[in-house]
Amino acid sequence: MNSGIIIKALSGFYYVDIGDSVIECHARGLFRKKNMSPLVGDRVEIEISPDGTGTVKSILPRKNELKRPPIANIDKIFIVSAYETPAPNTLVIDSMTAIAEDKEIEPVIIFNKSDMGSFDGIADVYRKCGFKVYVVSAATGEGVEEIKSEFSGCVSVFAGNTGVGKSSLLNRLFDSLKLKTGEVSEKLGRGRHTTRHVQLFSAGEGGFVADTPGFSSIDVEESDLIYKENLQFAFREFADYIGQCKFTSCTHTGEKGCAVLAAFCDGKIAESRYESYKHLYSELSKYKEWEIKGNLNKK
Repeated sequence: MNSGIIIKALSGFYYVDIGDSVIECHARGLFRKKNMSPLVGDRVEIEISPDGTGTVKSILPRKNELKRPPIANIDKIFIVSAYETPAPNTLVIDSMTAIAEDKEIEPVIIFNKSDMGSFDGIADVYRKCGFKVYVVSAATGEGVEEIKSEFSGCVSVFAGNTGVGKSSLLNRLFDSLKLKTGEVSEKLGRGRHTTRHVQLFSAGEGGFVADTPGFSSIDVEESDLIYKENLQFAFREFADYIGQCKFTSCTHTGEKGCAVLAAFCDGKIAESRYESYKHLYSELSKYKEWEIKGNLNKK
């Protein structure tokens, strides 16, 4: 029995990196009976046949997973925004950081296309929250070298709306990738989808990185739901004020005696972040607890 990590899943086949080679595998029928499906990022045990192909025998316990894009055991998510076409959308960024925080994935924020203008204002918002923030240009290479140390020994995901330059940035970071890139439609203000499936690439020093299809805040909200009661803990700048509200049932959306609201009014919480929290809370309130539980339990 050999163990490894699934780096690609395509047309019913799973490609497992076992360290010195990649083995094309199929999965046991037992997984289908249990309504389970191996995911890219899964740590698995495989049995190799004499012809060099393999069978996935077991999936080791996952520490987390995303539904969209479908990937497991993520350590970091790099959330990429661009200067324009499309311009940074704080709701999209905050939706992704909230999901990452809820799933115990470290969010790292990248603002790409610094050659087009300054990100100082929006970058400061996230730095003050305690996030790692990089301002780069995939076109010129500015700031790209500073990111490379982030990939060592972990599984990382690049995410963000189409057109922000994820593939271009990955190509700049890793010369061997040569990922396809898509031009941005001026009419739609977004790029064409160039990534057809999730795949992990070696990032050196035991690390792997995935390029993923771009997705919007709507996709995020519907595919990786958070219990609305847990959303407050997914905004790290709220931590000092949670528990100080007048009412223990405070939702932090405008109640009297709310310590989070008071912190926002005092300028300690950025307006864009607080507005994102209220929007996400309102959206999550539309779901019943059983709907969210069912979504989280789907494999």
